[in-house]
Amino acid sequence: MPDFAFESLHWSAGRRVVAGVDEAGRGPLAGPVVAGAVVLPEDFQHAWLNDSKKLSAPRREALYEELTGNGRIRFASGMASVEEIDRLNILRATHLAMGRAVAALGEPRPEMVLIDGLPVRDFAWPQQAVVKGDALSLSIAAASIIAKVERDRMMLALDAAFPLYLFAAHKGYGTAAHLAALQQYGPSPHHRRSFQPVAQLSLDFSGGAST
Repeated sequence: MPDFAFESLHWSAGRRVVAGVDEAGRGPLAGPVVAGAVVLPEDFQHAWLNDSKKLSAPRREALYEELTGNGRIRFASGMASVEEIDRLNILRATHLAMGRAVAALGEPRPEMVLIDGLPVRDFAWPQQAVVKGDALSLSIAAASIIAKVERDRMMLALDAAFPLYLFAAHKGYGTAAHLAALQQYGPSPHHRRSFQPVAQLSLDFSGGAST
């Protein structure tokens, strides 16, 4: 289970505001990439806060409500759109979303940002990259919940607008049902045209089904 081992190193060095950052949605063929940023109080404890990928959807939703309903927890999210993903590439768009999430935390600025994965180039805040950080750091695990739940809710909204693609079921990932819908109906405006599984279908990208 994640704990405060990484955070404690920075707290003991005098950095009181330590944020965790994680993203959701790097791999899907459709929809935005969303990042979460969270600053937890130093006495925070939780019995089952963990990497969002290890939790069921109902448990993630319950955790999201707990985190966002706690006035002692600072949280924010940021996203990069499909258009930004296609223009910048998914890595740069992910970093853009992370920066937007940290900026949205406001003041006081984080004195250290724990980032899940590898270092972010040209990041505007001091950072420490933590590989598999969502399973190691409580702050990053909390950020993973914010990012995952908010992105899933966005994909549910897209499902209502574009039901033919079954976004509610796969959240934009390249399942067999999703690829079959792409082949039958062509891409929606929310598909990532730069992603090979979409581009290789040789589809007309000028439009897409909406109902």
